[in-house]
Amino acid sequence: MYKVMIVEDDPMVASINRQYVELNKYLTVTGHFSNGQEALEYLKTNSADLLILDVYMPVMDGVELLTEIRKQKNHIDVIMVTAATDGTHVKQLLSLGVIDYLVKPFEYIRFNHALARFMEHRELLNQETFSQQQLDSLFESPVGQVSAQEVLRKGLQEKTLETILNFMKSHPSNSLTSETIAEEVHLSRVTVRRYMNYLLDKKQIISDIDYTTGGRPSIIYRYVKSQK
Repeated sequence: MYKVMIVEDDPMVASINRQYVELNKYLTVTGHFSNGQEALEYLKTNSADLLILDVYMPVMDGVELLTEIRKQKNHIDVIMVTAATDGTHVKQLLSLGVIDYLVKPFEYIRFNHALARFMEHRELLNQETFSQQQLDSLFESPVGQVSAQEVLRKGLQEKTLETILNFMKSHPSNSLTSETIAEEVHLSRVTVRRYMNYLLDKKQIISDIDYTTGGRPSIIYRYVKSQK
Protein backbone atom coordinates (compact mmCIF):
# COMPACT_ATOMS: atom_id res chain seq x y z
CA MET A 1 0.00 0.00 0.00
CA TYR A 2 1.47 3.36 -1.08
CA LYS A 3 0.83 6.47 1.04
CA VAL A 4 -0.35 9.56 -0.86
CA MET A 5 -0.44 13.22 0.23
CA ILE A 6 -2.65 15.75 -1.58
CA VAL A 7 -1.51 19.38 -1.46
CA GLU A 8 -4.22 21.51 -3.06
CA ASP A 9 -5.98 24.67 -1.82
CA ASP A 10 -9.15 24.20 -3.92
CA PRO A 11 -11.46 21.92 -1.87
CA MET A 12 -13.31 20.66 -4.95
CA VAL A 13 -10.14 19.69 -6.82
CA ALA A 14 -8.72 18.11 -3.65
CA SER A 15 -11.90 16.05 -3.25
CA ILE A 16 -11.70 14.85 -6.86
CA ASN A 17 -8.02 13.96 -6.43
CA ARG A 18 -8.84 11.97 -3.29
CA GLN A 19 -11.71 10.12 -4.97
CA TYR A 20 -9.54 9.17 -7.93
CA VAL A 21 -6.65 8.02 -5.75
CA GLU A 22 -8.90 5.95 -3.49
CA LEU A 23 -10.35 4.08 -6.47
CA ASN A 24 -6.96 2.38 -6.58
CA LYS A 25 -6.72 -0.36 -3.97
CA TYR A 26 -2.93 -0.02 -3.83
CA LEU A 27 -3.05 3.62 -2.69
CA THR A 28 -4.26 5.36 0.46
CA VAL A 29 -4.56 9.09 1.11
CA THR A 30 -2.82 9.92 4.39
CA GLY A 31 -3.52 13.64 4.37
CA HIS A 32 -4.87 16.69 2.52
CA PHE A 33 -3.08 20.01 2.94
CA SER A 34 -4.17 23.41 1.62
CA ASN A 35 -0.67 24.89 1.35
CA GLY A 36 2.94 23.83 1.16
CA GLN A 37 3.81 24.87 4.72
CA GLU A 38 1.22 22.47 6.19
CA ALA A 39 2.59 19.64 4.04
CA LEU A 40 6.18 20.43 5.03
CA GLU A 41 5.27 20.33 8.73
CA TYR A 42 3.57 16.95 8.24
CA LEU A 43 6.64 15.51 6.52
CA LYS A 44 8.85 16.41 9.49
CA THR A 45 7.34 13.53 11.45
CA ASN A 46 5.64 11.41 8.79
CA SER A 47 6.58 9.70 5.55
CA ALA A 48 4.74 9.36 2.24
CA ASP A 49 5.40 7.74 -1.12
CA LEU A 50 3.59 10.11 -3.47
CA LEU A 51 2.67 13.78 -3.47
CA ILE A 52 -0.22 15.09 -5.62
CA LEU A 53 0.79 18.74 -5.83
CA ASP A 54 -0.62 22.04 -7.10
CA VAL A 55 1.55 25.07 -7.89
CA TYR A 56 -0.61 28.05 -6.99
CA MET A 57 -1.30 28.06 -3.22
CA PRO A 58 -1.09 30.59 -0.38
CA VAL A 59 1.67 30.71 2.27
CA MET A 60 3.99 28.34 0.37
CA ASP A 61 3.38 27.38 -3.25
CA GLY A 62 4.14 24.05 -4.91
CA VAL A 63 7.53 25.04 -6.32
CA GLU A 64 8.68 26.37 -2.94
CA LEU A 65 7.47 23.22 -1.19
CA LEU A 66 9.18 20.86 -3.61
CA THR A 67 12.40 22.90 -3.52
CA GLU A 68 12.47 22.60 0.28
CA ILE A 69 11.65 18.89 0.17
CA ARG A 70 14.57 18.23 -2.19
CA LYS A 71 16.91 20.31 -0.01
CA GLN A 72 16.04 17.91 2.81
CA LYS A 73 17.05 14.95 0.59
CA ASN A 74 13.47 13.66 0.57
CA HIS A 75 12.94 11.62 -2.61
CA ILE A 76 9.15 11.41 -2.46
CA ASP A 77 7.61 11.01 -5.92
CA VAL A 78 5.53 13.95 -7.14
CA ILE A 79 2.69 14.24 -9.67
CA MET A 80 1.77 17.82 -10.50
CA VAL A 81 -1.93 18.59 -10.94
CA THR A 82 -2.03 22.29 -11.74
CA ALA A 83 -3.09 25.08 -14.06
CA ALA A 84 0.52 26.26 -14.36
CA THR A 85 1.63 25.66 -17.96
CA ASP A 86 4.22 28.42 -18.46
CA GLY A 87 7.72 27.41 -19.41
CA THR A 88 9.32 28.74 -16.23
CA HIS A 89 7.22 26.56 -13.94
CA VAL A 90 7.47 23.49 -16.16
CA LYS A 91 11.27 23.73 -16.32
CA GLN A 92 11.58 24.31 -12.57
CA LEU A 93 9.39 21.36 -11.70
CA LEU A 94 11.09 19.02 -14.15
CA SER A 95 14.44 19.94 -12.62
CA LEU A 96 12.99 19.07 -9.20
CA GLY A 97 12.16 15.56 -10.36
CA VAL A 98 8.38 15.39 -10.85
CA ILE A 99 7.33 12.11 -12.45
CA ASP A 100 4.23 13.41 -14.23
CA TYR A 101 2.47 16.69 -14.99
CA LEU A 102 -1.31 17.00 -15.40
CA VAL A 103 -3.00 20.22 -16.48
CA LYS A 104 -6.32 21.22 -14.95
CA PRO A 105 -9.00 20.33 -15.88
CA PHE A 106 -7.90 16.72 -16.26
CA GLU A 107 -9.65 13.45 -17.07
CA TYR A 108 -9.80 10.37 -14.86
CA ILE A 109 -8.06 8.16 -17.42
CA ARG A 110 -5.07 10.53 -17.62
CA PHE A 111 -4.90 10.78 -13.81
CA ASN A 112 -5.09 7.00 -13.55
CA HIS A 113 -2.31 6.65 -16.10
CA ALA A 114 -0.09 8.85 -13.93
CA LEU A 115 -0.78 6.68 -10.88
CA ALA A 116 0.06 3.55 -12.86
CA ARG A 117 3.36 5.09 -13.97
CA PHE A 118 4.19 5.90 -10.35
CA MET A 119 3.57 2.31 -9.23
CA GLU A 120 5.49 0.88 -12.17
CA HIS A 121 8.51 3.06 -11.37
CA ARG A 122 8.39 2.17 -7.69
CA GLU A 123 8.35 -1.54 -8.46
CA LEU A 124 11.21 -1.24 -10.93
CA LEU A 125 13.30 0.71 -8.43
CA ASN A 126 13.01 -2.10 -5.88
CA GLN A 127 15.48 -4.14 -7.94
CA GLU A 128 19.20 -4.37 -7.30
CA THR A 129 20.25 -4.42 -10.96
CA PHE A 130 18.55 -3.24 -14.15
CA SER A 131 18.39 -4.35 -17.77
CA GLN A 132 18.63 -1.76 -20.56
CA GLN A 133 14.93 -2.19 -21.28
CA GLN A 134 14.05 -1.48 -17.64
CA LEU A 135 16.28 1.59 -17.62
CA ASP A 136 14.64 2.79 -20.84
CA SER A 137 11.28 2.46 -19.14
CA LEU A 138 12.44 4.41 -16.08
CA PHE A 139 13.88 7.26 -18.12
CA GLU A 140 11.07 7.45 -20.67
CA SER A 141 9.55 10.93 -20.68
CA PRO A 142 6.76 11.04 -18.08
CA VAL A 143 5.23 14.39 -18.91
CA GLY A 144 2.33 13.02 -20.92
CA GLN A 145 1.70 12.98 -24.63
CA VAL A 146 3.37 15.53 -26.87
CA SER A 147 2.07 16.87 -30.16
CA ALA A 148 2.10 14.67 -33.22
CA GLN A 149 4.66 16.85 -35.01
CA GLU A 150 7.01 16.79 -32.04
CA VAL A 151 6.77 13.02 -31.72
CA LEU A 152 7.48 12.49 -35.40
CA ARG A 153 10.51 14.76 -35.14
CA LYS A 154 11.78 12.46 -32.38
CA GLY A 155 12.09 9.54 -34.74
CA LEU A 156 8.84 7.60 -35.13
CA GLN A 157 8.76 5.58 -38.33
CA GLU A 158 5.68 5.53 -40.57
CA LYS A 159 6.02 1.82 -41.31
CA THR A 160 6.25 0.91 -37.62
CA LEU A 161 3.33 3.17 -36.80
CA GLU A 162 1.27 1.55 -39.55
CA THR A 163 2.16 -1.95 -38.29
CA ILE A 164 1.03 -1.16 -34.74
CA LEU A 165 -2.09 0.67 -35.84
CA ASN A 166 -3.11 -2.15 -38.19
CA PHE A 167 -2.67 -4.64 -35.35
CA MET A 168 -4.91 -2.51 -33.12
CA LYS A 169 -7.50 -2.23 -35.90
CA SER A 170 -7.53 -5.99 -36.32
CA HIS A 171 -8.42 -6.41 -32.62
CA PRO A 172 -11.03 -3.66 -32.14
CA SER A 173 -12.82 -5.31 -29.22
CA ASN A 174 -9.67 -6.34 -27.33
CA SER A 175 -8.01 -4.50 -24.47
CA LEU A 176 -4.28 -5.01 -25.04
CA THR A 177 -1.20 -4.38 -22.91
CA SER A 178 2.00 -2.98 -24.41
CA GLU A 179 3.64 -6.35 -23.63
CA THR A 180 1.05 -8.21 -25.71
CA ILE A 181 1.33 -5.76 -28.59
CA ALA A 182 5.14 -5.87 -28.48
CA GLU A 183 5.14 -9.67 -28.67
CA GLU A 184 2.71 -9.75 -31.58
CA VAL A 185 4.42 -7.08 -33.72
CA HIS A 186 7.97 -8.12 -32.72
CA LEU A 187 9.07 -4.84 -31.16
CA SER A 188 10.33 -3.90 -27.70
CA ARG A 189 7.77 -2.87 -25.08
CA VAL A 190 9.45 0.54 -24.70
CA THR A 191 9.18 1.16 -28.45
CA VAL A 192 5.53 0.15 -28.46
CA ARG A 193 4.75 2.50 -25.59
CA ARG A 194 6.21 5.45 -27.52
CA TYR A 195 3.90 4.71 -30.42
CA MET A 196 0.91 4.12 -28.13
CA ASN A 197 1.47 7.58 -26.61
CA TYR A 198 1.41 9.05 -30.11
CA LEU A 199 -1.83 7.20 -30.95
CA LEU A 200 -3.37 8.36 -27.66
CA ASP A 201 -2.47 11.92 -28.58
CA LYS A 202 -4.16 11.44 -31.95
CA LYS A 203 -7.21 9.89 -30.19
CA GLN A 204 -6.96 6.77 -32.34
CA ILE A 205 -6.80 4.60 -29.23
CA ILE A 206 -7.90 4.91 -25.60
CA SER A 207 -6.19 3.65 -22.47
CA ASP A 208 -7.36 2.37 -19.11
CA ILE A 209 -5.92 0.56 -16.09
CA ASP A 210 -6.47 -3.15 -15.42
CA TYR A 211 -6.39 -3.92 -11.68
CA THR A 212 -7.39 -7.58 -12.04
CA THR A 213 -4.02 -9.01 -13.02
CA GLY A 214 -3.16 -10.26 -9.54
CA GLY A 215 0.14 -8.37 -9.63
CA ARG A 216 0.80 -4.74 -10.41
CA PRO A 217 -1.90 -2.88 -12.43
CA SER A 218 -1.40 -2.82 -16.21
CA ILE A 219 -2.12 -0.08 -18.72
CA ILE A 220 -4.39 -1.47 -21.44
CA TYR A 221 -5.15 0.01 -24.85
CA ARG A 222 -8.10 -0.30 -27.20
CA TYR A 223 -8.61 0.89 -30.77
CA VAL A 224 -11.24 3.60 -31.31
CA LYS A 225 -13.31 3.21 -34.46
CA SER A 226 -13.70 6.49 -36.31
CA GLN A 227 -17.25 7.81 -36.40
CA LYS A 228 -18.43 8.86 -39.85
